Amino acid sequence: MPTLVDRIAVGRYQDEVQHPSAIKAFVAEFISTLIFVFAGQGSGMAFTKLTQGAATTPAGLVAAALAHAFGLFVAVSVGANISGGHVNPAVTFGAFVGGNITLLRGIFYIIAQLLGSTVACLLLFFSTGGLTTAGFALGAEVSVWNGFVFEIVMTFGLVYTVYATAVDPKKGDIGTIAPIAIGFIVGANILAGGAFTGASMNPAVAFGPAVVSWDWTNHWVYWAGPIIGGGLAGLVYELLFIGRSHEPIPASEY
Repeated sequence: MPTLVDRIAVGRYQDEVQHPSAIKAFVAEFISTLIFVFAGQGSGMAFTKLTQGAATTPAGLVAAALAHAFGLFVAVSVGANISGGHVNPAVTFGAFVGGNITLLRGIFYIIAQLLGSTVACLLLFFSTGGLTTAGFALGAEVSVWNGFVFEIVMTFGLVYTVYATAVDPKKGDIGTIAPIAIGFIVGANILAGGAFTGASMNPAVAFGPAVVSWDWTNHWVYWAGPIIGGGLAGLVYELLFIGRSHEPIPASEY
């Protein structure tokens, strides 16, 4: 069985960063993340406006789950044939540890995702007349360690779904429903974890609002949890169910 080292590839700068296809992939990640964050964060801001800042209700949580599920479905779909439609540093990291993206390309994917999220939040801030782009926060009586574990488990489920429906070479026809499956697991996880951590599962989604609102309270939870969960999912699926050495999957197949 191949070892973890077999799966790690740094990549050549000329191929992974400067090549026209790589640049197109970075732009696609930027746009897809912008679309997703604008819809997801915007739904929360709309709820706040409609309720005059009242506390989130069960109906508000359902609305957030639907907005994120629909938004991610579209964001993954429009980026799939160009960049793979990661839209999430945790997905990119999971793909890296599984040997499906090089280190160099992965770093630039994450930069593009963070920029896309930040620009989306800036656009929301200006287009709503200065409404707050609230950062993610832990729920009442939820400790940082509770939130940390929640984010690990939810992101594990997300990245495992990405591997099963989009990355696995044996996926067959199920690959056609990958974007909707990925959107559904995010929506389901928001219903499960939204009241506890806000259910980020995505460092980029947490980063943009934190930058614009300049609120970094417990921000590390929304990086460490998803990165660990995504990495574990990539390792588990690659080692147990794919089991091959490093073979980057073409964007058209992921």
